[in-house]
Amino acid sequence: MKKPLLLASLIAASISFAPITKANTMSLRICEYVAANDKNRLRSFMKQNKLKIRNVFKNIKCNGQNLLVFAASNHALEAGEFIIGKISTKDVASNIEKVAKYSKHLEEEAKERIK
Repeated sequence: MKKPLLLASLIAASISFAPITKANTMSLRICEYVAANDKNRLRSFMKQNKLKIRNVFKNIKCNGQNLLVFAASNHALEAGEFIIGKISTKDVASNIEKVAKYSKHLEEEAKERIK
């Protein structure tokens, strides 16, 4: 009696956590590509998974930072420029001060985007 109940509860638990694990893996990969300043892999990964930076920007945190600030703190200029070009100007404007702490170049790119 205990074996079928235990097996059923294990199956139910594994099914309920599958989407969360996939989302965590995807966000981890995005953070890795940004940290490595690999814009090409980031673009192809996003395209492969039918994601857009603009749509996931507010939901993904890398080391407690959003993607743009994380790129600046890791001196990932190409990835940072790519992110600046893809997110809304409102999001860019709200992050300029944080980006300026880490990267003068990305700060200038962000200011140029807002104009």
